[in-house]
Amino acid sequence: MAAMSNTAVNLINVESAALTYGDRTILNKVSLGVGVGDRIGVVGRNGGGKSTLLKVLAGVGDLDSGRVTIAGGTDLSLVAQAPVMTPGSTVRQQIFSDIPTHEWASQSGVREILAGLLGGHSEELLDVDTANLSGGERQRVALAAALVANPEVLILDEPTNHLDVEGVTWLAGWLKARRKGAYVVVTHDRWFLDEVSENTWEVVNGAIETYEGGYSAFVLAKAERTRRSDTEQARRANLLRKELAWLRRGPPARTTKPQFRVDAANALIAQQPPARDDVELVKFAGARLGKTVFEITEARIMVGDRELIGDLTWNIGPGDRIGLLGANGVGKSTLLKAILGQHPLAHGRIRTGKTVKPVMLTQRLEDLPGDDRVLESVQRIAEYVDLGKEGQISASQLCERLGFNGNAQWTRVSDLSGGERRRLQLTRILMGSPNVVILDEPTNDFDVETLAALEDILDGFAGTIIAVSHDRYFLERVCTTFAAVLGNGSVRDLPSGVDEYLRLRAAEQGAEVASVVAEVNEKVSAGKVKLGGGQRREIAKKVASIERRLTKRRSEAEQLHVTMAENSSDPETLLTTTAQLRELDTTIASLEEEWLVLAEQLAQ
Repeated sequence: MAAMSNTAVNLINVESAALTYGDRTILNKVSLGVGVGDRIGVVGRNGGGKSTLLKVLAGVGDLDSGRVTIAGGTDLSLVAQAPVMTPGSTVRQQIFSDIPTHEWASQSGVREILAGLLGGHSEELLDVDTANLSGGERQRVALAAALVANPEVLILDEPTNHLDVEGVTWLAGWLKARRKGAYVVVTHDRWFLDEVSENTWEVVNGAIETYEGGYSAFVLAKAERTRRSDTEQARRANLLRKELAWLRRGPPARTTKPQFRVDAANALIAQQPPARDDVELVKFAGARLGKTVFEITEARIMVGDRELIGDLTWNIGPGDRIGLLGANGVGKSTLLKAILGQHPLAHGRIRTGKTVKPVMLTQRLEDLPGDDRVLESVQRIAEYVDLGKEGQISASQLCERLGFNGNAQWTRVSDLSGGERRRLQLTRILMGSPNVVILDEPTNDFDVETLAALEDILDGFAGTIIAVSHDRYFLERVCTTFAAVLGNGSVRDLPSGVDEYLRLRAAEQGAEVASVVAEVNEKVSAGKVKLGGGQRREIAKKVASIERRLTKRRSEAEQLHVTMAENSSDPETLLTTTAQLRELDTTIASLEEEWLVLAEQLAQ
């Protein structure tokens, strides 16, 4: 179904757009528009045309027929998955072009963007040659440049791919607080979709299906459409009902999302059991794995001269489903390798249970024979796989569940896209019948349907799961306990999950600012910073004012946390308080950044 918006208010208008690649129809006479203030999330299968659609909207994609009209005077930015940097440019030049430092550094909003996406705005960071950046760093720089420019239309292709949980949370907050213009976002991050989207477009079979609301509303509406369609497969309908049941029964925030036809939704899931019976799975896993999976004692993990983990004692048992959180670069992947014996310990020991059969899905794509067909590549591992309570399924059935339908199973490996190769990698891993699955950023390159299928398979998996991911939805959906690698050598349990991790990180960052505040105040008191001249006195007054405001705002934040704890069973109060807390956190971060800039001026 093609959608047509009111052209009178559209910033971008697409009329009868048609495009084919070989024998594949990407767009089939699609008409739609992006209007003022639109907040659109785009979903669909990998290879279905999502990125192509974004290029068409940006006016840089070729069409076989049809036309794209961009309203006069409308400025827009497209941030692709592999952005091109200007040869010979630095990070500073890529983001700010020729804008003098004093002009952008005085703007708290710009400093907030640099802190949220790049971790700061030091001279050392800004003077790095973009040719020396990794792919993920390039995308973050391109995203920072687009956000700083703040055009009337932002078009973002998988902006969360190279962000950790904090970065994704920050970007969602920035987009929600944005007062100007419209944005269109392609992403597989369903938590992010729910946070930032007011409308969802699904790219499917050359058409654009439109839904009001974010991911939760999309699943609900799609489940109802599926229920009412006699031509849809029963497996697909069951999977959607299961996903819907999770959305309704999951974390409290899910219940506040836009909902369509609530009575119909309740009828859909009335008889739907929970996604999994964790107690039964633990019993089954205990019988298969034994009592010990990984027993870690006083482990110390080093990379060169740098200590990543110090004195870690941790028992991982049968049936544990652990979500591992932490900022980029703190050592999560190295910890996983150490657990599997692929990275040496500097001290301590790790004992692995005798019956443990672990497997790890890494961020790197394995080398596969290019002449193999997809099904042949999977059958090289096994003809059948035991999925625990679900019983045995064939290699072909598992391929189908993970998106290789019909003729796709006979595609040569050499002809697969990056996302399809990663899907094949996952299929082969599961075909090996492991009883411990370790997932290192498993959601990269997967579309939302493949992720839902993977979660469905893991629901029935009776073994142990350890998952590292920036995808909050995936972690909350698959895992029952959480831990954080904090970057100071420690690994900490998170009884309250992702929200607790974000609070810990915010507190750490606040402590860092407080440390700098104390250092500068000490210099002032000792006379090392002489406040001579009217300008310096004016700066000192501003610093003092900001300190008073910070004290007040932090006190307000503490009170809100108390209110949340006292009203944990009241969804409406939690919703209101959470919104107030997020707004307050943004204010505090802005004040801290402003304080640091002024303090640096005083210290000169």
